[in-house]
Amino acid sequence: MGFNKEYFKKVYLNNLCTLCETNLEEATLLDKYNALVYTIRDDLYKKWVNTNKIRKENNVKKVYYFSLEFLPGKLLDRNLIYLGIKDLCNEALEEMGISLKELEELEEDAALGNGGLGRLAACFLDSMASLQLPGCGCGIKYKYGLFKQKIINGYQVEEEDNWLKSGGLWGITKIDKCVEVKFGGNVKSIYENNKLIFKEENYHSILAEPYDVPVLGYKNEFVNTLRLWRAKSKKDFDFDYFSLGEYLKAVEEKVDIESISYVLYPDDNNYKNKVLRLKQQYFLVSASIQSIINEYKKSNKINSFHEKIAIHINDTHPTLAIPELMRILIDYEGLSWQEAWHITVNTISYTNHTIMPEALEKWPLHMVKELLPRVYMIIEEINKRFYERVLREKGEQKAKNIAIIFNNEINMAKLAIVGSHSVNGVAKLHTNILKSEVMRDFYDIYPERFNNKTNGITHRRFLLKSNTKLSNLISESIGDCWIKSPKELKKLESFAEDKSFCEKLQCIKKENKIELSKIIKDSTGIIVDENSIFDVQIKRFHLYKRQLLNVLNIIYMYNEVLQNRDVFPRTFIFSGKAARGYYEAKQVIKLINALGEKINKDSRVKDKIKVVFLENYRVSLSERIFPAADVSEQISTASKEASGTGNMKFMMNGAITLGTLDGANVEILEAVGKENIVTFGLKAEEVLNYYKNRNYNPFEVYNREPIIKNSVDKLVNGFLDINRDEFKVLYNELLRRDEYFVLKDFMEYIKAQKKIEQLYKNTNVWNKISITNIANSARFSSDRTIKEYAKEIWNIENIK
Repeated sequence: MGFNKEYFKKVYLNNLCTLCETNLEEATLLDKYNALVYTIRDDLYKKWVNTNKIRKENNVKKVYYFSLEFLPGKLLDRNLIYLGIKDLCNEALEEMGISLKELEELEEDAALGNGGLGRLAACFLDSMASLQLPGCGCGIKYKYGLFKQKIINGYQVEEEDNWLKSGGLWGITKIDKCVEVKFGGNVKSIYENNKLIFKEENYHSILAEPYDVPVLGYKNEFVNTLRLWRAKSKKDFDFDYFSLGEYLKAVEEKVDIESISYVLYPDDNNYKNKVLRLKQQYFLVSASIQSIINEYKKSNKINSFHEKIAIHINDTHPTLAIPELMRILIDYEGLSWQEAWHITVNTISYTNHTIMPEALEKWPLHMVKELLPRVYMIIEEINKRFYERVLREKGEQKAKNIAIIFNNEINMAKLAIVGSHSVNGVAKLHTNILKSEVMRDFYDIYPERFNNKTNGITHRRFLLKSNTKLSNLISESIGDCWIKSPKELKKLESFAEDKSFCEKLQCIKKENKIELSKIIKDSTGIIVDENSIFDVQIKRFHLYKRQLLNVLNIIYMYNEVLQNRDVFPRTFIFSGKAARGYYEAKQVIKLINALGEKINKDSRVKDKIKVVFLENYRVSLSERIFPAADVSEQISTASKEASGTGNMKFMMNGAITLGTLDGANVEILEAVGKENIVTFGLKAEEVLNYYKNRNYNPFEVYNREPIIKNSVDKLVNGFLDINRDEFKVLYNELLRRDEYFVLKDFMEYIKAQKKIEQLYKNTNVWNKISITNIANSARFSSDRTIKEYAKEIWNIENIK
C-alpha cells in the first residue's frame, strides 16, 4: 500500500464518514470493521484491475476451477498479511482507540463448503495467486452455509449459518454480467441448411448473478478471482397475484428460484431436495461456462478455445460441465459433434476425491431428462458413442462395465472420465486404488489420462498466519524465504538437536496450548491441563474416519486410570460436523459428549484424562487448534481416506501423526521416516482383501479379546449416565458388520497410543520428531501441488 500510517488514518476516517455514515465516536464495531475493509479494498481492487489488464494484454491461457465448495476462512487478517500492511494498520487503529483483533473476530468465516473439499479448493486458489498463475474459482454464493453446529445436551443441533451478516464486503456484484440458465421444457429437432438443429422450447429460465471476490497473492501485486453465482428471479413478484391480495403466491416463484443458491447441499433424502441439488450443480456449470465463453470470444476464435481455457472439475459435482460445454459449442457456436468433443475433452480435467460409493454420484435418468432435456440428449449420445467403441474394441462385458447410463441412472464419475483429458487422484495410494480397483476398466482404456496429484495446503494460512510465534522462530533461524519457497523449511533439520531452538519451540507450543485452553474453557467450561498431551481429531464425522475407535480407546484408558495404572495426562480434543441425515455419525458426537460428561466430572481421574468437543468446526477455529496440537489423529480405515489435508496442517505445526497407512499418511511416512510417525492397523490391500473375500467376523474378535469386549460393552451396559439403548445402533454396527474394522485395529491402536506416550515423555526425542515433521512439510504445500497441475494438466504459465 503506497501510503503511511497518517494517510491510512485519513482514508479510514473518511470511509467511516462517507461510506458508513458515522464518525469515530458513534461508530459501532461493525461500522469500524466495514470502514477497514473499504480502506483495504481501495488498494486491493487497483491490483485486481491491473492483474486482469496484464492478463488480457498477454492473452495467456487461464484455468477455471469449478467447485461447489470453497472454504477460504476469514479474509481480513489474510489480506492484511498478504498486502504487507498488518503492522501499519494495527498501529494506526490502536492510535484511534480501535482493536484490530476485535475487528478480526467480528468477521464470519465464508460458509461456502462442507469440509476438506472446500478447504482444499481455497488452498489451491491461494497458491495460484501467490504463484502468479492466471486462474479463477467458480462456485455458488450460498446465502446460508451448510449449517452452524450447536451442541445441546450432547447432541448436534443444526442452525442457519448466516455468514453474510458481517457484510460480505470483500466482493463486488457484477449485475451487467448476469447470464440466463434454463431448466425444463422440451427440445425440438429441425433441419436447416442440411444441418440438424436443436431448439429448446417452453423452458423456465432464471438469472445467474456473479459476485466476484479478489484472491490476492502473497506480496506480489497479483490478484485472481473467485466468482460466486447467485440465483435470481427475472421479476421480484407477480403483480397480478399481489393485487388480489395473494401475497405469498406473488413471491412464490422468486423464492423457488432463489432457493438454488440458498443453502449448500440440501439433504437429499427426499425427491425435491435431490432435484434442488441437481439444479445447483447445473446452475454452477451453465452460468460459469456461458460467462467464460462470453469473455473468451471478445478476443479469440471458438475453435481454439481449449488452447486458451482450462476447466477443472473438483470432484463429480460439476461434471455437467461436459455436456453443457458440448451443448453451447454445438447449439450456439455451430460446431460439429467431432469438433465440439475435441475441444471439450481437451479443455476439461477431473479430480476424483473418493472411492466411497455414496460419493460417486449417480442421478436418476428421468430426473435429468425432465430437468435438463438437451443436456440429457448429449449425455445419451456420449454414452452411445463410447459404449459402441468399447464394445467394438474390448467386448461386451467391458462395455457393460463402463456404461455411463446403466440401470436408469447416470454415473457422473464415468461421464467425468470419458469427457476429460486428465483424471487424477489426490494421493499415491488413492490413485493406485483408482487404477487397480474402482476405475480399472477405464484405466485399461485410457491409461494416459490417469495421474496422481497429492493434495497440499497453503502454508501461508496454516503456518504463517495461524502460528505467528512459530513462523517468527523459523524466519529468525533460516530467513523468511520459506514463505514464498516452502522447500526452504528443509533447513530446519539442522536444528533438530539445537538446544536453544528446541527450548524456544517447546515454549511456543506451551503458549499455543494455553491459548487453546482458554478457548476451551470459554466455550465449554472445561478446564484442561496445558501440560497434558493435546491429542486431536478434527474432521468431518463419518464412520470410516473412525472417531469411534478413538472413543473406545478413551474408555480403555479411563479404565486403566481407575485401576491405578500409570497413564500420562491426556486431553482428547474433537471437532467436526456430521451430515444432517447421517444418524450414526451424529450418535458418535453424542457418545463423545456423554463420555466427556462422565470422565470430566469423575474426581478419581483428576487431570489424567479430559474429553473436549469444540462445536461448529470451521477454518478460523482450526487455525487455533493446529498450533496447539501434540498428536494428530489420522486413523481412518486404510483405503478410505483419499488424501486428507488436516494431517498436513498438523504436521506443518509440529504435531506427530498417529495414523493408519491411508491417504497421504503414506507419503508423510516417506517424507519423515518411520521413526518420526506412529502407524498401526490394516494396510489398504488387507482391507480390500477382506471386502473381496468377506471373511471378517467382528464378533469373533470381540469374544476373543477381553479388552475389546470390556470397552464395547460399556456402550450399552449402563456405564454411561444415559439410556442403555442410546448407542445400540453403534454397538450393533461394531458386532454385526464393523464395516470399517474398528475392532480389528483396536489392539494395535492401543499399542500405538502407548508408543506416543513413551515418546512424549522423552522431551529431546519428541522435539526432534516435531522439528523433522515441520522441516519436511514443504512437500505438502499446495504450491507444489498447483505447480504440478499447471505444468502437467492445465498447461498454464505464471505471469511475470
